Amino acid sequence: MTSDLPKIGLRLDGSIPPHECVELAVAADKAGLSGVWFAENAFARGIWPAAAACAVATSRIHIHAGVFNPFNRHPTMMAMEIGALDELSNGRASISIGAGIIGASTKMGIDAEKPVPALRDALIILRGLLNGEEVNHVGPRFSAKKVKLDYKPRPGIPIFLAGRGNLTIKLAGEAADGLLVSNMCSAGYAGRSAELMHSVRPHTASGTAGSVIQYMPCIVNSSSLEAFRDAKRIVGEMVPRFWALGQKVPSAKDALLLGTDISEDDFAAAASDINSGRDPADILDERYAVAFSIYGTAEECLALAKRYKAAGVDELALTFSGPSAPHEIATIGKAMKI
Repeated sequence: MTSDLPKIGLRLDGSIPPHECVELAVAADKAGLSGVWFAENAFARGIWPAAAACAVATSRIHIHAGVFNPFNRHPTMMAMEIGALDELSNGRASISIGAGIIGASTKMGIDAEKPVPALRDALIILRGLLNGEEVNHVGPRFSAKKVKLDYKPRPGIPIFLAGRGNLTIKLAGEAADGLLVSNMCSAGYAGRSAELMHSVRPHTASGTAGSVIQYMPCIVNSSSLEAFRDAKRIVGEMVPRFWALGQKVPSAKDALLLGTDISEDDFAAAASDINSGRDPADILDERYAVAFSIYGTAEECLALAKRYKAAGVDELALTFSGPSAPHEIATIGKAMKI
C-alpha cells in the first residue's frame, strides 16, 4: 500500500446479522484490510456477539468495538468487556466511545445533555482500568470508587472517541488515542477536525500523534457508471436524516457543507425531493457522491481515498453493502497490493 493512501478498514453495524458480519470480516482479513470497525446503534443488534465471532474467525485484522456511550453502558462494564475481547482476539481489540444519539437516550429516560464531562469521566475510568490500575474517580457524571479489574488486561488497549463538536474533538486529542468521524462528513471537515485534535495533542503526556478514522460507504464496480448511480442511492438514503440533524446541530451542518460546493439550498431541495419519493440516482449530482462516498472501479476508489489521507485521515472504515460485498472487499484488497 502506497504512503499516500490511508489504511482501509471495514465498517459493520447492528443492521447486519452476526453470521454476515463474520463472512465480511473473514473476507476483509484475507484481503489485507486493516481493521473491522463496529458501530453499535441504539435498538439494533448489540455488536458484542458479532465482534467475538469475528475475533475467533480471523487471525490478523484488528477488531474495533464500539461506538458505546457511557449513559447506557457504564465505563467499568466497557472495560470488563473490551479486556475480554482483547484476550479472545490475541491482542487485536480496541474500543470506541461517544455520546450516543440524544433522541435514543431520551426514549430510555436518560439525561444525555452536556456529554463532554461524561465522556471525560468515561475515558479516565476506562484508561485506568485497562492499565491494570485501581481507579478511584468521582466525576460529575460517572464514578468508580476503588475499582480494579479481577484480571490483568493487555496494557495500551486503544481507546477512540467519536464526535463532531469542537469540545469532543479536543477531548479526543487530550485523552483518547484518536477520533472517529461519522458518515456524511466531507474531507474538508475531517481535515479540520484532524487539525483541531492534533493541535492539543503535543501537550499530552503520551506525545503520540493520535489517529483519525472516518466512516464512508464504498461501492466497487467494474462499471464506473453503475457504481456512480449506486453511490448516489446510498448517499441519498442518508441525506434527509443528516440534513435534519444539521438543522439542530451546527457542527453536523458544517460537516455537510465544508469544501463540498453544495449550498444549504441545494441540500434542502435534495432532502425534500428524496423525502417525496424521488430516486436519489436521478436527482443527486457528482458533488454528493464524491463528497460522501468512495465509488467506481477499485482503482478509482483508491484514488478517491487518497484525498482523505491528504486531508489528515489515517484510516477509512468502509461500508460495503449487498450480496456482492465480499467480492468488492476482495477486489479493493487486490488493488491495494498493486
